[in-house]
Amino acid sequence: MPLIPAPIQNLVSALERLPGIGPKTASRLAFFLLKAPDDLLEQLSTSLADLKAGTGVCKICYNITLAGQDLCDVCADPKRADGTICVVEDAMDVLAMERTGGFTGRYHVLQGVLSPIEGIGPDDLRIRPLIERVKSGEAKEIILATNPSMEGDATALYLRQQLLPLGVRVTRLARGLPMGGDLEYADPNTLLRALSGRQDMS
Repeated sequence: MPLIPAPIQNLVSALERLPGIGPKTASRLAFFLLKAPDDLLEQLSTSLADLKAGTGVCKICYNITLAGQDLCDVCADPKRADGTICVVEDAMDVLAMERTGGFTGRYHVLQGVLSPIEGIGPDDLRIRPLIERVKSGEAKEIILATNPSMEGDATALYLRQQLLPLGVRVTRLARGLPMGGDLEYADPNTLLRALSGRQDMS
């Protein structure tokens, strides 16, 4: 069997590092791109190059925003309710919640979850800024919308311990979500039911 030329193998190896992409899928994508029109390759190359340079992080909630833009669209919207903050793991979860059309408050993106096995502790997440937002009196209710996984539950429990002494109402999304599932893959109706039936953790 002939060896794969180095440029193709390098692309396959890079694609395999993406979530949900195994060796077979990576190989199919690499050979597809090899035969793809030049304009598609140029568009893909430009988009990848602009990905980091063209994006930034919101100074309030840590959601993804445009580079040079201090606030994300939600934090910049004066119509959003200041009294409720929905805490999520990452920016994809913000998109999932927004698709429901049922949440009008604000967000806080932790940028991960607690995971002792991977060496991720409280100081590695955006927990301290959340505590400061609550101390400032901005929020009356914190909705913990971490994924229903072991790490998500552990993170929610830790946050509950930190937040309850501050006199804020702490709720958790109802178990309309499947155990071990991710918010980004849940359909809007399931997420809407979970949001409506959130439980008090006080």
